[in-house]
Amino acid sequence: MKDKEYEKDKLIDKIDLDSLPTHIGIIMDGNGRWAKKRNLPRNFGHQEGMERVIEIVECADKIGIKYLTLYAFSTENWKRPQSEIEGLMKILVFYIRRELDKLYKNNVKLDILGDISRLADTPRNEVKRAVEKTKNNTGMTLNIALNYGGRDEIIYGIKNFLNDLEMGKITKDDLNTETFSNYLYTKGQPDVDLVIRPSGELRISNFLLYQIAYAELYFADSDILWPDFKEEHFYKAILDYQKRYRRFGGI
Repeated sequence: MKDKEYEKDKLIDKIDLDSLPTHIGIIMDGNGRWAKKRNLPRNFGHQEGMERVIEIVECADKIGIKYLTLYAFSTENWKRPQSEIEGLMKILVFYIRRELDKLYKNNVKLDILGDISRLADTPRNEVKRAVEKTKNNTGMTLNIALNYGGRDEIIYGIKNFLNDLEMGKITKDDLNTETFSNYLYTKGQPDVDLVIRPSGELRISNFLLYQIAYAELYFADSDILWPDFKEEHFYKAILDYQKRYRRFGGI
């Protein structure tokens, strides 16, 4: 245990705290495969994955990440067996109830990206309660992408823009990349600097399509599934990011 703590401290010491990514997005992939490798039901993987959520949120907050977005449940995930969906939602409710006071005391603001109207009453109400309780916090913003899809979000933004256009609040000439971002779930937040995906899959899976236009992508090794993604892996991703030169289309 002491060796692991020493290794973490060494990694933290290498991180330039003055050039951290402002906004990190994580595609939390591999819960089901983690459980399958251990001959366990898939929801055991989701439960262990939620423990990693707590760990990564805490260490992101500790080093000073301003925005952290976690891809929890996509619009496509409704295709999964109903028993798995119900189990996942029960896990979500359990952890909100267990961790909400800690988030509040640590000044973390919780936001939800996605359409939660499709959720059952209990998870929907718990999510709303958590957002309401932390809405005035001024520390790290924790976005949970829940019933979220990047394409759906863009359509959502277009509809919002058209509503304002019809009401005369805006003209079509006012539309540009900056103003359109104000019609998305992430209104007022900076674009994503770094996307992290464990499990070895090399795709973005409809995640924050508008906001990751110039994000750096970090794909962990295939043997690191989300329930295995620990604090040291998070720091290694940030160190990898800090080695890159971001040109944003320039030279």
